Amino acid sequence: MSILLASASPRRAELLEALGVSFTIVPAEVAERVLPGEPPDHTACRLAAAKARAVCALAEDALVVAADTLVVLDGTVLGKPRDAQQAIEMLAALRGREHLVHTGLAVGKAGALTLQLATSPVVMRNYSAAEIAAYVATGDPLDKAGAYGCQHPVFHPVETYGNCYANVMGLPLCHLYRLLTQLGATPLRSPLEACPWAIAHGGCIWSAAILQAPPTSWQHCPPA
Repeated sequence: MSILLASASPRRAELLEALGVSFTIVPAEVAERVLPGEPPDHTACRLAAAKARAVCALAEDALVVAADTLVVLDGTVLGKPRDAQQAIEMLAALRGREHLVHTGLAVGKAGALTLQLATSPVVMRNYSAAEIAAYVATGDPLDKAGAYGCQHPVFHPVETYGNCYANVMGLPLCHLYRLLTQLGATPLRSPLEACPWAIAHGGCIWSAAILQAPPTSWQHCPPA
């Protein structure tokens, strides 16, 4: 089965490749804007669905994987910073506090679409202003929602994770594994063999509950 990844994110490509999935990257051209009054978790799912639809229209016989990840602090969506100064401001606002990371995950083919939402509570450590400045100077936060990469080898911004580490990276692997398996496209490796958290900690306390969730029902994909 031909699989297309509707994302230019190197993190998502890295995670999907770690599952042992063969895929082609076809970035979706979708305006990633938040609608007035729209709950952030709805936004993540709406944008993931829009990305899946856009790429499905290009290749009807392919299975399309799309995702949209939002960092939410006190109900406010923190997108990708427009410049270094805004990255500094975002990281300062997140410091020592809990926020939520929502990823809408959409898998579609030939007009059918299924959506999943992964939500992870994340607590940032109390890093210093000097650490923020040094991290921003690397340029790493400028293409990331919330201005941070949880996997950065030097900055290490996160103190604790909940529900799914891969979700915070941008692609919830257990959710995706379950969906692909349901479609008869079971990845070569399990999420526990692909997720950096599970590998580093000898397992994952959240994966069993996600993988054992009831099967997802497929519905016809309505117009955007």
